Amino acid sequence: MTSYTDSRFPGPDPYAPLGDKPSFPLSSSDFVDGGTFKPEQLGGSDVSPQLEWSDLPEGTKSLAITCFDPDAPTASGFWHWAVFNIPASVNELPSGAGDETLGGIEGVVTLKGDSGKRGYYGPNPPAGHAPHRYLFAVHALDVDKLDIPEDATPTVLGFNLYFHTLGRAITWGWHENH
Repeated sequence: MTSYTDSRFPGPDPYAPLGDKPSFPLSSSDFVDGGTFKPEQLGGSDVSPQLEWSDLPEGTKSLAITCFDPDAPTASGFWHWAVFNIPASVNELPSGAGDETLGGIEGVVTLKGDSGKRGYYGPNPPAGHAPHRYLFAVHALDVDKLDIPEDATPTVLGFNLYFHTLGRAITWGWHENH
C-alpha cells in the first residue's frame, strides 16, 4: 500500500487525528493503490470500484466503508460514499455494488454523501483546482450494528466509527479535472 500523504495534494491526512489502528489487506481490481481511476468510476458514471479485503482484526462484528476526498476546496473535505452495518462475513464488493442497498446485502445502511446522492458518487473535483485523493476505507467494527439514523450525515458515521473501530484499511486513487 502506498502512502496517501503526498505534497501534490492540498488537503490534510484526515485519519491522523483518529489514532493508529491495525490495518489489513485491502485492494481493488479497478484501480491501483495510488493510481488513477477508470472513466466509469468517475463522477457522472458513478460505478463503485471493486474492493476486496481479508484478515480482519479479531473481534470484528461488522464493517463500514467510506470514500472521502480530503482535497476538496472546503474546510471539511467531501464525502463520496458512506455505508455501514455490513456483516463481517462479507469480504468483497463487486464493481457497481455502491447503490443504496450495497448490491442487496441485508441490513446495510447507505447514507447520503455530500453530493446529495445515497450511494457511491465518483471522483469529480472542480476543474483547475488540483489533483484530489479519494480514500476508500474499510473499517472493522466491534459492534454488530451501529444505531445511526438513515438521515444522518457521513460525519456522524465518522464520529461513531472513532469509538468502534478495531482496524482500518485504506486504498486510494486520485483524479484531476483540467
